[in-house]
Amino acid sequence: MAKRLSANERRASIIKVAKRLFAQSGFNGVSIGEIVKEVGVSPAILYRHFESKDTLYVAVLQEFSATRESYIDAVIADDNGFEKVLRGMTSVFVTSIINHPDVLKMEMHSQLENLDASHDFFLNRWKSFTDYIEFNLIELQSQNKIKSINAKAAALMYQGIIREVLLQKCMPTNDRFQEISVNTLVDNVITLFMKIIEPQHL
Repeated sequence: MAKRLSANERRASIIKVAKRLFAQSGFNGVSIGEIVKEVGVSPAILYRHFESKDTLYVAVLQEFSATRESYIDAVIADDNGFEKVLRGMTSVFVTSIINHPDVLKMEMHSQLENLDASHDFFLNRWKSFTDYIEFNLIELQSQNKIKSINAKAAALMYQGIIREVLLQKCMPTNDRFQEISVNTLVDNVITLFMKIIEPQHL
């Protein structure tokens, strides 16, 4: 006889399945019926834990948020140069996405579905990353350590390239770089970015 799950275990099992289905098909592409069928419970059981599909979706986002990466260690560990800190932060961020690829898949769906909850979540997920780059590029320009550039545009460009690397590695069927590891690709991106901004003694 199968072990009866506790309320917390049941809730976690629903979130786990919903996370996978939302990543595969997006919010609008998944029904409550599909979720309960995969979990093996009735709709009534699901609604004991979540008032609606919307609240379940928010719970999935909160689950991702609970494992959100922290850049503090990277900044403290490599507090002796922009490039080293950038490499540390990027490594933390990339590792987080590679370990939880459903985050990126849900983000792609959310851009098409225009959901307020997911828009704010994913916007903030990238924001601290690009804000750090932009702030430091402005600071380095003020010290005449790099050439004059549009810091905001440069930060967004860097984010876009890293995002493309992650898309390639999180969507195996479309991976044009199967023979190149994600770490190698990221290392090449950082090296190229540093050449573009032309640092002089960073």
